[in-house]
Amino acid sequence: MQARLLLEDGTLFTGKSFGSEGDSVGEVVFNTGITGYQEVLSDPSYCGQIVTMTYPLIGNYGVIRDDFESVRPFIHGFVVREHEEIPSNWRAQYTLGSLLKEYGIIGISGIDTRMLTRKIRHHGVMKGLLTTSNKSIAELTEMLGGSTLMTDQVARVSTKSVFGAPGHKERIVLVDFGAKSGIIRDLSKRDCDVVVVPQDTTAEQIRRLAPDGVLLSNGPGDPKDVPHAVQMVKELLGEFPIFGICLGHQLFALACGADTEKLKFGHRGGNHPVKDLISGRCYITSQNHGYTVNEDSVAGTELEVTHINNNDRTIEGLKHKKYDAFSVQYHPEAAPGPFDSSYLFDDFIAMIRKHKLDNPQQPRQAQMLAQWKAANPAPTSVKEELQYAKK
Repeated sequence: MQARLLLEDGTLFTGKSFGSEGDSVGEVVFNTGITGYQEVLSDPSYCGQIVTMTYPLIGNYGVIRDDFESVRPFIHGFVVREHEEIPSNWRAQYTLGSLLKEYGIIGISGIDTRMLTRKIRHHGVMKGLLTTSNKSIAELTEMLGGSTLMTDQVARVSTKSVFGAPGHKERIVLVDFGAKSGIIRDLSKRDCDVVVVPQDTTAEQIRRLAPDGVLLSNGPGDPKDVPHAVQMVKELLGEFPIFGICLGHQLFALACGADTEKLKFGHRGGNHPVKDLISGRCYITSQNHGYTVNEDSVAGTELEVTHINNNDRTIEGLKHKKYDAFSVQYHPEAAPGPFDSSYLFDDFIAMIRKHKLDNPQQPRQAQMLAQWKAANPAPTSVKEELQYAKK
């Protein structure tokens, strides 16, 4: 079956359909990864986007459920040069086409993905319509023009209820803005007691979970579309150690007074060089984001830049000068290097332990007794003393 991709500038690509059928509108982006297409498909940060893979052969090792980064894919379309229908991999459980069909995702193959990528790099990301219908160009143009890109991606991909991954050490509240499973895996490897909460969880609700630290996850879209999350971070800043990843990094920056802006075509792939300004070391990182922290806006805040992108010099890491809080724009739970950046989880745990030493807390029993006394003040008369004794 034929499939077509129409861009908002009028460019039309015609290829072969695989996966599901129908119409789908999304922001057309590209990913430069040579491998990892199923991690791309299952990354909630791609919600609302039509993803183009720049590597020409996709689907050759099939799909393995154990390697997923979430329960299901959230992308709005998949664009490849060549789709391999018969995978060669003893671990493969099903094909790429069958995965897309199961979740209602349209795929298109046989188009010039190099041309498409060059167009996005030159003009920037743009809205696109992916279709398997036989509608006229005029009808498709009208459909695309009348559509709008979603702004509620975080609410769509976040968990709707609290759940845990039990451990015996530090309790980490992971705020799920579209969290990849790799984040939970890395925390569980360190025997952390992980509690995953929805994206609209308030600061007070997080306090009731008695965390040792708070981790702000990755997620899709514009960080300014989730102002409630920025407010939550503001309230918790300085009270608990905070670690932000990707979207969490941008939310942390906004909460500290910095600003964010949209990149021309974003960073998506597993080969982005990032320089650690403290050690001078360069890390090869996995990235997936379309927004960045504005460098000039950091100057008037209490934030310090810790990492930069060696390709375009954009900000890749921040830390607070006063409070125990830091963030990175890239994905330390991913393994492109292969495990170069996983030390950041160790740094987070070390920060939590130092914070607890520097800020000793009363034992829980003493805290509960103090709360009871506050609610039940000591008697000032004989009558009150009798009532107090009854309690």
